[in-house]
Amino acid sequence: MAALRGEMSWFCCGNAWGPCGSTGHGACGTCNSGNYQHAWPNTSDACYAITHPDTCGLGMSRRGCGFRHYTTNLCNGARVGTTIADCGPQTDLFCGETTCCGSACGSNRIIDLTPAAFSAIASLSVGLRPCSVDIV
Repeated sequence: MAALRGEMSWFCCGNAWGPCGSTGHGACGTCNSGNYQHAWPNTSDACYAITHPDTCGLGMSRRGCGFRHYTTNLCNGARVGTTIADCGPQTDLFCGETTCCGSACGSNRIIDLTPAAFSAIASLSVGLRPCSVDIV
C-alpha cells in the first residue's frame, strides 16, 4: 500500500478515558479510547457499504481487525502505529473537506484514531489534521 494522504480525526470507544465516557467497543469488539487503535473505512463489505470512500475517489485497501497502520501528522511529522478496532470514519459524508496547517493539507477523512493515539501526535482540541497513512 502506498501512503494514503487525507485527514485524520478522533473518536471515542470502549472504556472511559480522557474526554470520553464509556461506549461500545466498535466493530471488532476490542476498541478502547485509551489504546493506540483506529477505525478504517474498508474493514469488510458491510463497513464499506456504510463508509463509501470510493464516493470521494479514494481506493482504500481492505484491511481487517488488528491490522497495523502508521499515521503521520503532516503538521509536525509526528507518527503513531495503531491497529484497526472499528469501522469508520464515514468518509463519504466528508468528501472534499480539507484541513490545512500552513502548506500541508489533507482532504477527505481517511482514518479515525482513538484519543490516546491522536493525542500522541496532535492536540485533541484541533480535532482534524492532515495526515498520511501507510503500513511501514
